[in-house]
Amino acid sequence: MRKMIAFCGILCSDCPTFIATKKDDDEERRRVAELWTKQYGEEYKLGDINCDGCLTKGPRVFRYCNTCEIRRCGQEKKVKNCGYCEEYACEKLAKLFSEYSKAKEVLDEIRVSRRN
Repeated sequence: MRKMIAFCGILCSDCPTFIATKKDDDEERRRVAELWTKQYGEEYKLGDINCDGCLTKGPRVFRYCNTCEIRRCGQEKKVKNCGYCEEYACEKLAKLFSEYSKAKEVLDEIRVSRRN
């Protein structure tokens, strides 16, 4: 499977929700729903675990991604991801980067490769 990089630098293609959707595997969806419920303290059900990735224009996007200000901003600016944005790295990314440094590494790598 080809890697899909979300606007924020998270790899959608590595996300358990994305993987369960691509496999169309209800047992995996159930496992992920339980995992996310425990991890985030919000109840997720089997039907919540359907996502074709942050970049999709289709209806199947994980519940959180539908409200994500980073995703919304990237869509409005029509950038491939935040690594392509003229305002990178903006304040919207600060909290994510403090919690998930891998996303920053991915986007920084994109910035460097664009300059070369």
